[in-house]
Amino acid sequence: MVELAGIVLESGQPLTTGIAEVDRVLGGGLTPGSVTLVAGDPGIGKSTLCLQAAIYIASRGGTALVIAAEEAASQVAARARRLGDTSHGIELLATADLTKAVAALEKTDATLCVVDSVSTISDASVRGPGGGVTQVRNAAEQLSAVARRRGIVLLLVGHVTKDGDLAGPRALEHLVDTVMMVEGDRHHPRRIATTVKHRFGPSGEVGVLELDGTGLNSVADPSAMLLAERGPSLPGSVASVLAEGNRPLVVDIQALVTPAMAAPARVAQGVSPTRLRQLAAVIDAHCDLGIGRMDLFVACAGAMKALEPAIDLAVVSAIVSAYFGSPLPGDVVAFGEIGLTGAVRPVLATPRRLAEAERLGLRRVIIPQSSASTTSLETIEVATVAELVAVVSKLSGASNRGDR
Repeated sequence: MVELAGIVLESGQPLTTGIAEVDRVLGGGLTPGSVTLVAGDPGIGKSTLCLQAAIYIASRGGTALVIAAEEAASQVAARARRLGDTSHGIELLATADLTKAVAALEKTDATLCVVDSVSTISDASVRGPGGGVTQVRNAAEQLSAVARRRGIVLLLVGHVTKDGDLAGPRALEHLVDTVMMVEGDRHHPRRIATTVKHRFGPSGEVGVLELDGTGLNSVADPSAMLLAERGPSLPGSVASVLAEGNRPLVVDIQALVTPAMAAPARVAQGVSPTRLRQLAAVIDAHCDLGIGRMDLFVACAGAMKALEPAIDLAVVSAIVSAYFGSPLPGDVVAFGEIGLTGAVRPVLATPRRLAEAERLGLRRVIIPQSSASTTSLETIEVATVAELVAVVSKLSGASNRGDR
């Protein structure tokens, strides 16, 4: 045993990936000797991200090792050329044999090793099919042990299932230092990178990227970009501010309300389906709008995800605006949590949210009571969901025309 205060901390300079938003999510870059699992849907850009990092390191005079367990060497080389690779510092081994992969990792002088993907690496001496629990865990354990001992940054590419869970054993998350998710719509160029686990810094940071022919590129000011995409003020649209990481992010919450032809539908995209059903029930219980007989469609626009309860006020505001068919002014932003009783509760990071809204030129904010903060924005405080409906009705002009 040793005294905790006497332990000398290792000071390794983080290894930058060359993608500013990814480095920010990782707290500055990849820590030497660390193991990072890069997970996401097939075709979302995981392999591109990891290969970009390898190319960037090689272009700066370093060496990277790519173990391709899914693709042929020619396929990896073709992708590297599409990404503009002009370096000669990348070693490539196309194999799904764990023994060969471990041997290559033992011999290489590379500072970064990419294994694409860990779910297809298998060991002939271990019972079980490739991609199974035993094989994936064994591959991750052996590769991680070598990388940590030799101080090599190890990037393991992993897939997620149709339910959004990591493919393979859940224990894989516990074997690695960092789990970075890459999410987005395959039909949209925008990608979101976030850490759900990070031993070298805070998790939950969000990075916004765009995928094109040159690879993944950082979006310098995501809030401004998302706000610019809103266009003219239309019914069912209201801005909100996320604050899951250190950087607040303005998003557009959209809603569509139509008469139900059968059982009322509750369809959510980029927001929590459970939360949407709960909010619909709260509106139906505390407001005389007849929402219970309507189909509700709610989305976070721009291929973004807004899962925190702080968007409750924006969701309900968008639903009410869509119900009346009256647009809210484009300079209105809303955030706050709504409980089952219909009461509106304050949320964390209110000053940061207000500052971001103010920076982008939004002028009016609908917030819970007791959320007062120093701001030049016109604040409209609401205590209940019924008060919120009245405020939205007034701001949108619906109160002057009557209910539909």
